[in-house]
Amino acid sequence: MENLGYYNGKFGPIEEMAIPMNDRVCWFGDGVYDAGPARNYNIFALDDHLDRFYNSARLTGIQIPMPREELAELLRDLVKKVEAPEHFVYYQCTRGTAPRKHDYVEAPGNLWVTITPQTMPDGTKRIKLRSEPDTRFYHCNIKTLNLMPAVMSSQAAKREGVFETVYYRENMGNRVTECAHSNVSMILNDELWTAPLDELILPGIARKHLIAAAKRLGIGVHEEPFDLDTLRGAQEIIVTSSSNLCLFAEEFEGKPAGGGSPEVAEALRAEVNREFTEATAI
Repeated sequence: MENLGYYNGKFGPIEEMAIPMNDRVCWFGDGVYDAGPARNYNIFALDDHLDRFYNSARLTGIQIPMPREELAELLRDLVKKVEAPEHFVYYQCTRGTAPRKHDYVEAPGNLWVTITPQTMPDGTKRIKLRSEPDTRFYHCNIKTLNLMPAVMSSQAAKREGVFETVYYRENMGNRVTECAHSNVSMILNDELWTAPLDELILPGIARKHLIAAAKRLGIGVHEEPFDLDTLRGAQEIIVTSSSNLCLFAEEFEGKPAGGGSPEVAEALRAEVNREFTEATAI
């Protein structure tokens, strides 16, 4: 099978799958999700991703229709059905199926899974970034399906020929939060700086593993707020996500960026990729 879709116990090629129109995702985007890479049929950092998935469900009152370990086993089984050396494993739970109404009946939700071929980049190619004010909601720590602001920012980045959009809060002294679909960190004075975990950013799994890599290497770590001007002057700007574990910027807001701490940058890139390669080995 080239790819796989799963919905409440039924699975097949994604193009052949269908869902009820009354799934609340159709009306309200009412659901939570998580996702991560797999290699050699080993799902990377699955425990971390499931922790976040079940926490997002808890914070929104969504009932995932199976226990955590049962879902883990299901994902491990489904990924073996797709013919590719590397995959992206995506899963979401919507609140359920019912006629359109804002309030809801508390009941187990609908579980979706998709598995598609996707190769993890090694992070050697640098990227370009743009910025814009962060006008999203104050529940960025919950991985919900309501991603319209991220869609709009990602399309703006595509139009400008850059990789990502860096968000900042104008009403908080231009505090940098995260990107449209990634976390953003920086190297300053040869140490790693990243925004603190609060309601303004998603607790990224790749961000977590980047911090762990820095600590293993003896690199100082600061989980503290920083503003846009500080990011502009950073030695390196780092973008992390489950699709791109560790990328470095060569351009930010149309100006050259990065290259100010090549030894630290390469050490971090190599350590993050080492962990991924060893954790997903045959």
